[in-house]
Amino acid sequence: MCGIVGYIGSREAYPIIMKGLQRLEYRGYDSAGIALYCDEDIKVSKTKGKVEDLRKKAESENNQNGTLGLGHTRWATHGVPNDTNSHPHYSNSSNLVIIHNGIIENYESIKKALMGRGYEFKTDTDTEVLVNLIEEVKEKEQVKLGKAVQIALNQVVGAYAIAVFDRTKPDEIVVAKLGSPLAIGIGENEYFIASDASPFIEYTNNAVYLEDEEMAIIRLGKEIKLRKIKDDAIAYPNILELQLNLEEIEKGGYDHFMLKEIYEQPRAILDTYRGRLLADQGIVRMAGIDQNLEKFLNANRIIIVACGTSWHAGLVAEYIFEDMARIPVEVEYASEFRYRNPVITENDVLIAISQSGETADTLAAIKLAKEKGAFVFGVCNVVGSSIARETHAGAYTHAGPEIGVASTKAFTTQITVLTLIALKLASEKGIFSASKFHEILT
Repeated sequence: MCGIVGYIGSREAYPIIMKGLQRLEYRGYDSAGIALYCDEDIKVSKTKGKVEDLRKKAESENNQNGTLGLGHTRWATHGVPNDTNSHPHYSNSSNLVIIHNGIIENYESIKKALMGRGYEFKTDTDTEVLVNLIEEVKEKEQVKLGKAVQIALNQVVGAYAIAVFDRTKPDEIVVAKLGSPLAIGIGENEYFIASDASPFIEYTNNAVYLEDEEMAIIRLGKEIKLRKIKDDAIAYPNILELQLNLEEIEKGGYDHFMLKEIYEQPRAILDTYRGRLLADQGIVRMAGIDQNLEKFLNANRIIIVACGTSWHAGLVAEYIFEDMARIPVEVEYASEFRYRNPVITENDVLIAISQSGETADTLAAIKLAKEKGAFVFGVCNVVGSSIARETHAGAYTHAGPEIGVASTKAFTTQITVLTLIALKLASEKGIFSASKFHEILT
């Protein structure tokens, strides 16, 4: 659950990045760091502890200037949580600096090979291995940073969202994604990079969400250049207008986010069924279901896949679907589902549930189900998220941003959507009489 924030433009990067890191604190972390380019040099401050600890350290080290920078909050995987293992990381030459979410699974073999060629390592992280691999490719192949990143990423196994820049070319940041979310905010001759849109929503409403196995070269004064990592094919950015607003991600007078989100549940539930439930007419209207009604009505079974809180919503939905719509339901934990060989047919419907729409295990389950011919329906909260794009159809919840770690609005709005689906299917199957259906709705 590490957090990435980056900026390139004409503003001072430090306050933007620090505020952005604070907004990503809900993701959980044990250390934080920032790298800023200023006067032809890169200065890095990093520390075990909280973003506030990083602020104090950066100020004590006089590291607050520069219009290009990267910030990171780390949840330790490779290497204990300490100042040294915190991101960002330098390459051996100190020309490249990188931040990284995810895990490089084959880092040990790459590290051993690099050490055999004279590279030295100061940390225990897989990320330092990756930045040195990029540097070796760049120097050996005599290619630009973007091409070096692409070649290097084709040699690694794992998951990542990365941002990297070169001190010798400080008008450019290269980013890439596989299995970990990454958004690019587009301003007036400035760009923002973050794990989600909350760090830059006050500066721009325009954003591009990278797809898996995509990379972007971000240059000042130029449009974003998107490429596919595997085959170098050109990708075209889908610029979304964000519906998020600043008030939604502030505490709004509450002592903490969890309390705020508990009290927001009635509004979130109302927003989720508004326009879908016409109780006085006895109608449930859901475009994603209406347009694919036969898929659901003819399904041999519904498979629900999710993780965490969303999985618990799926467990409740199993009872609702079977009781109301009389369709067999199986609920699977996505991280287990993807690592076995499940029996899935073209007559199955898979419902994938995720608050963020970026849950890696759930995304993997979706891809597996699609390969086997199942119809896949998504239930998530974030417009334009990976799950929204990967599924055949879906329904959004309208919980708004959920920053408190203990999920509240996500669960209740997911149950709302799933109940509406069950009611819709029950009505279409004629299980309830018109009077009974109207009674349930009202």
